[in-house]
Amino acid sequence: QVHLVESGGGSVQTGGSLRLSCSGSGSISSMNVMGWHRQAPGQQRELVAAINSGGITNYADTVKGRFTISRDNAQNTVYLQMNSLKPEDTAVYYCNARADWYTDFASWGQGTQVTVSS
Repeated sequence: QVHLVESGGGSVQTGGSLRLSCSGSGSISSMNVMGWHRQAPGQQRELVAAINSGGITNYADTVKGRFTISRDNAQNTVYLQMNSLKPEDTAVYYCNARADWYTDFASWGQGTQVTVSS
């Protein structure tokens, strides 16, 4: 099993920045891809960004140029640096892990709230 714990959420004003962290434990070494999804109230959960162990990344169009995903394989940790935040970025952000790009998600974190006020 894989256990994921997020941290770093909070409240900021428009244009501000936040950095989310997600630490993995358990069978995390078998998880080639780690990433972030988010879910706003009344909305479906959506991809934000993902990264594989080789550093290849994938971003949602809505966050390209503003968010940066990175990964420390030695620490089994993935980060999401969020800059130029907008009110529409307000959501619960969930860390996730999967064996590869096209496999089912093996684990989700508990979520961390990000609130951006105008």
